[in-house]
Amino acid sequence: MDNRGLSTVVEKLLALSVVVLYTTLLTTVLYGGSIPDYQGEVGAQLGERTLAEATAEIERTIPPDGQRVTASRRVDIPATIDGAGYRIRANGTHLLLSHPDEAVGGRARPVLPDRVSNVTGAWESGADTVVTVEGSRGNVTVRLEGRG
Repeated sequence: MDNRGLSTVVEKLLALSVVVLYTTLLTTVLYGGSIPDYQGEVGAQLGERTLAEATAEIERTIPPDGQRVTASRRVDIPATIDGAGYRIRANGTHLLLSHPDEAVGGRARPVLPDRVSNVTGAWESGADTVVTVEGSRGNVTVRLEGRG
């Protein structure tokens, strides 16, 4: 009896099963460990960059010294970070980024002139975000506003 044809089929099936097993293990490792870690790191970096850019926009909105100060500037921030909405709020002196993922967040202090007495308000991601500056020569208030 000649079994040479059967051994070729068995060899091909074994090779195919090794390839399928390798692909399954590789996919499990990437999606179970490496990729989520990478996505979390990218989200944290995007949060830091968003906060830095928001701080820079606030600093640019402060007009030169004058009797009465009124200025407004639209600030573009990402609609989501790492697939989730977030919030940037001011606590008087700092900007705080709040996100559902604890790894994404942070705090930044804008470099503002002494005449700026307070930074208030909040921005929600996905809304139109505006920074408004109002006041007089010696007392200026910065307010974060979300519209829409």
